[in-house]
Amino acid sequence: MKRLLIVRLIIESFNFAFNSLKVNRLRTFLSLLGITIGIFAIISVFTVIDSLEKFIRESLDSLGDNMVYIQKWPWTPPEGETEYPYWKYLNRPSPEVEENDLLLRRAKNVEHAVFLFGFGRTVQYENTKVDNAEILATTHALLDCWDLKMERGRYFTESEMTSGAPVAVLGSELTDDIFEGLNPVGRSIKLQGRKFRIIGVYEEKGQDLFGTSMDKRVHISVQNALTMVDIRNRDAGQTICIKAKRNVDSDKLNAELTGIMRSIRKLKPMEENDFAINEVSIISNQFDQFFSAFNMAGWIIGGFSILVGGFGIANIMFVSVKERTKIIGIQKSIGAKRYFILFEFIFEAIILSVIGGIFGLLLIFIGTQIFSQAASMTISLTIGNIVTGLMISSVIGFIAGLMPALSAARLDPVAAINSV
Repeated sequence: MKRLLIVRLIIESFNFAFNSLKVNRLRTFLSLLGITIGIFAIISVFTVIDSLEKFIRESLDSLGDNMVYIQKWPWTPPEGETEYPYWKYLNRPSPEVEENDLLLRRAKNVEHAVFLFGFGRTVQYENTKVDNAEILATTHALLDCWDLKMERGRYFTESEMTSGAPVAVLGSELTDDIFEGLNPVGRSIKLQGRKFRIIGVYEEKGQDLFGTSMDKRVHISVQNALTMVDIRNRDAGQTICIKAKRNVDSDKLNAELTGIMRSIRKLKPMEENDFAINEVSIISNQFDQFFSAFNMAGWIIGGFSILVGGFGIANIMFVSVKERTKIIGIQKSIGAKRYFILFEFIFEAIILSVIGGIFGLLLIFIGTQIFSQAASMTISLTIGNIVTGLMISSVIGFIAGLMPALSAARLDPVAAINSV
C-alpha cells in the first residue's frame, strides 16, 4: 500500500508539473532554449571526438596491429625531443628491394615482407585519361600484409611479380574514372607508353588517416616500376612492410630487425641507425593522449554551456514558485504534503531539462546527417552519447530544481494563501 501511494504521488506530481509547463509556454520555451544550447554544445563535442577517434582507429587498424614499417623517416620525433629533426634524416639511404629479400631470409620472427614505393603517371584507356594517378609498385606479398580484398578478377601470381609481367590491379575509384561502368578485367591501359593488362580490381576501402587511398591507385610490380622511374637517388616513399608471426613480442621483433638492418648496412657498433622502424602503436599511444586531453576540453567547454542552461532553469523555477505561491498554499491547506510539492517542482525542472536535452540531441543528429553527406568522414550520434545527454539533462534539471522546490515545500500555507 505504501509503495502504491508513493507511485500515485509521483504520477500526480508529474501531471501537475507537465500541466504547469503547458500553461506557461513562453517561460517553458526560454528554459528549453538554454538547456538545448548547453546539451548541443557538450554532446556535439563528444560526438565529433568519438567519430574522429573511430575514424583514426580504423585507419590505424588498416595499417595492421602486427605490422612494422622500415623507412627512411621516423613517424614521430625521437623520445625526449619535442621537435622533429628532419635534417638528421635527410641524407639517410632509403630502403631497397634487396634489403627486403635479405630481411625475409634472415629474420625468424617475420611472416611476410613487402617492398613498396609510389610515383605519379598519366593513366590512359582509349580516349580517357587520368593525369598524375598514383602508381603503387610492390613485391608479391602486399595482399598478405595489407587488409585488401579483390572485388573482381584476381591478384598477381608470384611469377608475374618477379618476371615483371605487364599486368596491373586497379583501385575501385580509379576503375570507375577510367572505364565508366565497363568491366576492366582483360582490358589494357597505358602507362608511360606501355600497355598493362588489367587482371583485377580491389574492393573499395576509402581514404585513410594519412589522406591516401588504395581506391585511387594502379598496382604494378616493382620489376616493372624500376624500368619506369629511377629511385636510386630519389625519395619515392620506399618502405619495407614487415608482418610479424603470431604472438611475437614487438620488442623482440624490433631488436631482431634492428640487428639485421645494421648488419646489412654494415654499421659500426657506435654508429646511429640510419633507418627508422615505425610501429602503429607509436601513433596509437600518441592519439590516446590527444583524445584524453580533447575529452577533458570537451567536458570543460560543454560544462560551461550546460551550467548556463542550469542557471536559466533555476531562475525560471524560482519565478514559477513565486507566481504559484497562492496555489501552493491552497494545496497545502487541503492536505498536500511537503514531498508532494517538492516532487512537483523537481519533476517540472527535470522535464524541462530533458525536453531541452532531446531538442539539443535532435539538432546534433540533423547536423551529423548533413556533415556525413558533405564530407568523406562519417559523424554519427552514438547511443552512448544519447544516454549521456539525457543523463546530464536529468541531473542538471534535478540540481537546478532542487532549491526552488525546497523553498516551495517549506512555505507556510497561511502565509502562502495571503501572499500578494
